[in-house]
Amino acid sequence: MKGFNQDTLIKEETKAVTLFIWLFYIILTLYDLFYYYLLPLNTGGTAGLPDGGLGWGYYLAIIGLLPFGLYFIRTKRPFLVKYLFFAGFSMIDFSSSMLIYFGESKEFQSGSAVELLFIIFAPIFVNKRYFWIVTGGMVAKYLLAGLILSSQKVMVPIVLLIIFSSVSYVLLNRFYSYINSLTHVFQELRQTEKLAAVGQMASAVGHEVRNPLAALRGFTQLQMEKHLEDRDRYKMMIEEIDRINLIADDLMILSKPRLPMFKRVELNAVIHYVLSIIKEQAANQNIRFETENLKSLPKVQCDEHMLKQAFINLIKNAMESMTEGGTIVISAKLAEGEQVLISIKDEGCGIDAENMERVVDPFYTTKPDGTGLGLMVTKQVMDEHEAKIIFESEVGTGTIVNLIIPIEQPAE
Repeated sequence: MKGFNQDTLIKEETKAVTLFIWLFYIILTLYDLFYYYLLPLNTGGTAGLPDGGLGWGYYLAIIGLLPFGLYFIRTKRPFLVKYLFFAGFSMIDFSSSMLIYFGESKEFQSGSAVELLFIIFAPIFVNKRYFWIVTGGMVAKYLLAGLILSSQKVMVPIVLLIIFSSVSYVLLNRFYSYINSLTHVFQELRQTEKLAAVGQMASAVGHEVRNPLAALRGFTQLQMEKHLEDRDRYKMMIEEIDRINLIADDLMILSKPRLPMFKRVELNAVIHYVLSIIKEQAANQNIRFETENLKSLPKVQCDEHMLKQAFINLIKNAMESMTEGGTIVISAKLAEGEQVLISIKDEGCGIDAENMERVVDPFYTTKPDGTGLGLMVTKQVMDEHEAKIIFESEVGTGTIVNLIIPIEQPAE
């Protein structure tokens, strides 16, 4: 259940369990009162509890489940209550049935309306594991009773249980589908809110930060030329200024999205241009590049500047994950449906499974000095090109980013 925190789940489960407990005792009381006392008066039978069973101890044992259920609720473990009541009731009811019918010539008659309650509540708890435990447990209880008592009468409740369980399972799947849809919409709304916040902030950053940065960079270059003995320090300052400027560029793309200007471009030239501007930084990190099959690529209809930005973000991410150096392989091939597949493979730390789905979320980053915007911008560029971005990663081995880009853009 993505999108809901644990406290919310506990609160909702507590509500469902509280309703379940109330209905459990009300239905059990009314059903047994009707079955053992009111019905015999109309059919000429003998009113009262069956001979040989647990008698009133049956109900005392079931009432004894309540303190344990309340304890689990108060200790914020309401998820255990439904299993407690099912297991407790099943064992008490089975024991009572064995005492009544084992070794007797009476025909087996068992079953309670609360068993239907267990099944019906599976969609309300929205828990498939609970559904299968309840269904399997009750069927197993009747099969075991049939084997011990050598009675075929158990087939009637088993068939009824299967019918009601089938209906419950259909409802449970509909509940799952509905909740997943709501969760998806909720996540999209959160994403939209984040993007709106980014846009507002980016507008301010673009105007208030970029202009002073240009002046600061110019003055730093002048000082570097005057003080050659501190050249390395000034060079580091310029690199940091450029890094801030790149962050501002990312924000500007988000705050003022522009329509892509499509034209036929050689992807080979775009990728080699990107490699040429970051090869010095890569060399300093003991990283080298290998390219495969780039020259065989056809021209692609795309926005050259947008794709350059996307490749810069992806390759820099790969470099930042390779703290001990290594090789980044950029390969290409034609894909089905008039598309081009570009793969960027690194030998970095990799991405664990729980972070994989969030890598393109705004502001999400695992880097101490990261902004969480680079991959988001890249995803936006891919969307503008009707392209796909797919991540494959293994912790400790590296990451492969696959870009599937159409050769022709769809006509508007």
